[in-house]
Amino acid sequence: MLIKIKNDTGIISIDSEVIARTAGVAAMECYGIVGMAARNVRDGLIHLLKMESLTKGVRLQAEEDGLSIDLHVITEYGVNISAVASMLISGVKYKIEESVGLPVREVNVFVEGIRVD
Repeated sequence: MLIKIKNDTGIISIDSEVIARTAGVAAMECYGIVGMAARNVRDGLIHLLKMESLTKGVRLQAEEDGLSIDLHVITEYGVNISAVASMLISGVKYKIEESVGLPVREVNVFVEGIRVD
């Protein structure tokens, strides 16, 4: 899916993969986040994604009033999940709005698992 931005000199087309990767990298920079998660629909298992597959843990929905981003993450054991989620939401929203230039309407965080070392 292409997201188009009109300005006074033309049209900018941004692939949703670029936005999803930006959101995934911003999420991985957040303290307490171990990785992105992908749910295997067939058997209900959660898989920790490698850096090459960050976009599979991100769902984007473009609407007229901005982007809606769903992040499926795995957190570190012992962290305050609500504090990590708040930092994650503000960090991803800031990164997307600054780097892509699109308004972010909402960021939803789904904690799919906790990694215990």
